[in-house]
Amino acid sequence: MGVQTILEARPATFQTAAAILARASADGQTVRLRGGGTKFSWGAARPDSPIELCTGRLAKVVEHNTGDLTAVLEAGVRLADAQEQFATAGQMLALDPPLADAGFSEATATIGGIVATGDSGPLRHRYGAPRDLVLGMTVALSDGAIAQSGGKVIKNVAGYDLAKLFAGSFGTLGLILSVNVRLHPLPVGTATAFGAGGDPEKLAVAARVLAAAPLELDALDIVWRAGRGGVLARCCGADPVRRAQRAAGILGEAGLEEVDVTAQDDALWQLQRSGQRSRHRALIMVSARPSALAAVLRAADQFSGTVVGRAALGVSYVEVDPAAVEQLRAALPAGARGVLRDAPAEVRCTVDAWDVREGPAVDLMRRIKARFDPAGACNPGLFVGGI
Repeated sequence: MGVQTILEARPATFQTAAAILARASADGQTVRLRGGGTKFSWGAARPDSPIELCTGRLAKVVEHNTGDLTAVLEAGVRLADAQEQFATAGQMLALDPPLADAGFSEATATIGGIVATGDSGPLRHRYGAPRDLVLGMTVALSDGAIAQSGGKVIKNVAGYDLAKLFAGSFGTLGLILSVNVRLHPLPVGTATAFGAGGDPEKLAVAARVLAAAPLELDALDIVWRAGRGGVLARCCGADPVRRAQRAAGILGEAGLEEVDVTAQDDALWQLQRSGQRSRHRALIMVSARPSALAAVLRAADQFSGTVVGRAALGVSYVEVDPAAVEQLRAALPAGARGVLRDAPAEVRCTVDAWDVREGPAVDLMRRIKARFDPAGACNPGLFVGGI
């Protein structure tokens, strides 16, 4: 049984946040770090900590350099709010993960939480994961130090790229205080080509051909349910309808059915993002070779699973009955890994969320954890291998 959280800290300055971590570390206490709370149940089940450090008051857009297409955001800035500001200058941060939790609450996801968990959406096809869009970062370590790396450097931690290490570390190395990010022009028009079919191999082949075609797709996704699915290819920018029509031609040549193009495509992509969360079932993020896409779809079918994902990147989100998590993992193709995202509490207590075996990679992560958080104060037990 976990220890009940007795203190919620909401620091308004970087120095206060660092001091809270330092005091907790010195007192032998642990701290759980929180942004908007939309991914607070992700990772391994672990005991509650006596201190919860929330970034809600660290919510300033410190800089928006429109000419340079960069911005500096404090960790507690809601991504939806930042996107609104960037849009006034015809710009965007090319991250589009779901912004609410599995309970479909309001869009409270913060930039710090998104970077810390490595969360992403369909735009990952073209623009990459959060770590690819972060130019620099400021963090607080458990000894009270404030460290910076990347753009606008004041102090570096020699030998480490903080942005790459902290992106996806689930707050186990320290607290992200702010990030310097790269922006992109906001598309003025979009169009999506869609093709359906019931043969996983045809869908996979169509996705591979589209990925190699010179169409500069912003997103290339798969959707699958009850033995039938489709490939979605989104074009943005210059003449998106014409390019989407070329994509539709490729889908037709690959043998897909119901091929069509629409410029009213926002709802399609919102459904893709929504499929990355599960309110009542279990949601597993599967990482596999892109060439194994058909095998992932067939594995999901064995357990009445539904799938959305990045067709060319090997990242799929599979929703199944909670009792079928381990069976799905066993049915995945060789080399694939299934990380548990959303699931009922009773499943989290009995299933390894990370699906990672002990080995050199886990040993390396433990050494990095020991280097940055030797007291084990930050989100202990949450990450791979009980880190």
